[in-house]
Amino acid sequence: MADAKQQGNGEALLRRLRRLTSRAGATETNDRAQQLALMDDIDGVRRELLHECARLDEEIKRAGVRVTAITAYARGARSVRGPRRDGH
Repeated sequence: MADAKQQGNGEALLRRLRRLTSRAGATETNDRAQQLALMDDIDGVRRELLHECARLDEEIKRAGVRVTAITAYARGARSVRGPRRDGH
């Protein structure tokens, strides 16, 4: 459930960024207040995306540790059983 929510959060952030980008394209060049508001919104989305990237990086590291542990466990289980007699 949390994975689906996190994936949805990343998708929502990307949609917000696209909306902000199109709003920025439609902004008048002399409308400083709107430009500042857009810059603030874009910076907020940027910070959230950086947070999401860090979370994903940590998740990938945890998955790597799990794979290493499972591989070590499997190797240990094979060595306890000994080699199979049918040649495999």
